[in-house]
Formats: sequence, structure tokens, C-alpha cells
Amino acid sequence: MIRELKTLIVVAREGTFAAAGSKINLTQAAVSAQMQRLEAELGFELFDRKGRSAHLNRRGQQILLQAQEVIRLCNNLGSAAPGAAPSVQVDIGAIASFQRSLLPSALAQFHRARAECRTRVIPGLSLELLSAVDSGEIDMAVIIRPPFALQSDLCWTTLASEPYRLIVPRNLPAAEWADILVSQPFIRYDRSSFGGRQVDRFLRQLHISPREVCELDELEAITELVGKGVGVALVPQTLTRKRWPSSVRALDLGASTFHRDIGLVHHAHVVLSEQVKLLVDLITEMATREGLALHDRDIPELGKPGKE
Repeated sequence: MIRELKTLIVVAREGTFAAAGSKINLTQAAVSAQMQRLEAELGFELFDRKGRSAHLNRRGQQILLQAQEVIRLCNNLGSAAPGAAPSVQVDIGAIASFQRSLLPSALAQFHRARAECRTRVIPGLSLELLSAVDSGEIDMAVIIRPPFALQSDLCWTTLASEPYRLIVPRNLPAAEWADILVSQPFIRYDRSSFGGRQVDRFLRQLHISPREVCELDELEAITELVGKGVGVALVPQTLTRKRWPSSVRALDLGASTFHRDIGLVHHAHVVLSEQVKLLVDLITEMATREGLALHDRDIPELGKPGKE
């Protein structure tokens, strides 16, 4: 029955027998046969069969939760010490900036509430993590909103909308931000990331071709390079950024300001386990509190072009 339960999970995620079959290299008929065997074993139907879609009914949703737990336990066989309490693992992907900001606090609360659980944090670029969620390799991910529509079976929750700033060395003479972009060496936010693509679109829309000296993905490294006088950069002011380093100034882009949306993505049509739901709620609540606190915080005024 393990094979059938694994197939059930894929069917629930993909929405049709045909799509599920293509994921696990089976024909649609083979997937259908497995689901029929599973229903015969259980003694009741799992799906509301309408057209080509395979929507789980109420009992099917219950079996799905149990199937996910059974597969987790099977995967963990032999990994715990004899007599130890069974461990449930939650896999979460996260971009680097979120790993350094809110994620540790959310994980600490989660482990205090669910001592029997383990978590695994998978780093990566947003596109990689989005693909891992879509394929079911991980339970959820915190990523930058992609520049394209998400698949209909994925659920998106915005955690923060982070404005981009032009950061410049502290001792750079005051000037209009557009003039600075044209005249100064430019450190580019990696174009292979969703955030870097936003910078690229912004520059192309304004017909600005900066003199590039370096391209990288790590925001802290970009900020440090600016502080060392290597160049200027367009980077998001992250949710937990209380102040910029003393070696840089952050210039507001005014009406041209664009934003990087950070959000939580997971499957919409698969019933989340109790443990995954808890971690989703903790991350969402923590981001909401941090966002509210940011508005009340006494943050030093951003550098204005021509006024510093």
C-alpha cells in the first residue's frame, strides 16, 4: 500500500491522474489503477470525480494527511534511537536574507511548541526553491515574488514589501540619484535572482546603462563593497533593516521607488499537516509584527539627493 499512498500524494498535488503520472513516470491508466486498488483496500471512495480533475473528497483529505505521515515515518525508519519519540520533519526553503532575519526566531518558537519535530532549512535562489515546492521536495519556501504568475495549485502569502534604495559610499558628494547611477561604478544585484531582475528592468525602463564593476547575489556583501568605495548599488531595504552601516548612505528613489515582495509559498490543494500549518502561521505572524513595528520605529531619515 505504500506505493499507492505515495501516488495519492502526487495526485493530490498535481490535480489529475495524467499530471501525476508524468511526475512519477506512470501512465494515466496505471495511476488510476493504483487509486482504485487503494479505494478497494480502504472500502470507500477518495475522489469526487468530475471531468479530468481528481479532487479529494472529505475522507480523501483525511487519508491524505495520514498518508503524508505514514510516508514521513517510513522515510525516518532507523534514523531515531531505540525508544525515542517518533520525529516529524518539516522542510522549508528560504532565501539568504530571510534565514538571517526572521527565520531563526520562527524556528525557535516552533521547536518550543513541537518538541517532537525536526526542521530542515534548504538555502537557494527563489526560482530553485519555487521549483522544489512545486515538485513536493519541500513543504514550503520563503522567496521573492517571481515576475510571472504562480501555478494555480500554489498558494502565496506576502510577508513583506521591501523598497529598493540606491546606496552610495558615505563620502560621495551629494547629487541626484539618476546622475549617480550614470556617473559612478555600479555593483549589480545578480540578474539570475528575481530581485536582480527587478533592478535590471528598472534600469532598462529608465534607459540607464551603468558602468558595472561587479555582480553578486549576497546583499550584505554588496552593501560592504559600497561602503569600501567600490561603487554604488540598488538593493532592497529588508524588513529587519533598522539602520544602514555608517559607511554608506541610502538614497530614496522617490516616485520611482520599486519594491521586492517577500512571501511564503506552499501547495494550495494539498492539505497541510498540523506541523507545517503551525510553522506557516508562526512565520506569517512574525512578519506581520515586524512590519507593524517598522512603521513605529525611529529610523534615521534616508539620505535625500542634494540634501546631504
